[in-house]
Amino acid sequence: MEHDGVDKRLAARLSELRAERGWSLGELADRSGVSRSTLSRAERSEISPTASLLNRLCAVYERTMSQLLSEVEAEPAQLVRAADQSVWTDSASGFVRRSVSPPHAGLRGELVEGRLEPGADVAYDRPPVPGIEQHIWVLDGTLEITVQGEPHSLDAGDCLRFRLWGPTRFRCVGEHAVRYALVVVAR
Repeated sequence: MEHDGVDKRLAARLSELRAERGWSLGELADRSGVSRSTLSRAERSEISPTASLLNRLCAVYERTMSQLLSEVEAEPAQLVRAADQSVWTDSASGFVRRSVSPPHAGLRGELVEGRLEPGADVAYDRPPVPGIEQHIWVLDGTLEITVQGEPHSLDAGDCLRFRLWGPTRFRCVGEHAVRYALVVVAR
């Protein structure tokens, strides 16, 4: 999927979500902790939102990042070919996210491939949906993930699983990029 097209559809969807709730930019800023100007620029597609910004908005709108991104894509088919998997890049943090198995009606799980470049550090101040179940399986490299204040170092083959209630932080601590699979299970 073309990156610019996703950003434009994402901007429109963010604007729609705010309008559906009848919130002003000021109200959304108060709820999310994101400045009005940043929110306005994101809704007009003047900036590409960072992973951290999207996480804050997802928490306010009570949806996972995958759910939000799937809302700006076409209805996913049962078979998701590699060429059809949506890729979203947060170039500011060095994070690339591939929606391998996007949310689908009637299914509770989704599969995301994450890639962090060496030195990349992505922090989320809250879960998108409190109590959501996640499983992180490192495919290549070394990932340091902090879940609710507790750091974990994962090497290729290691898996960390948890219900998410607080902040998280993902860091690529090795000399090479880290690639991991994230399984999200909705309640």
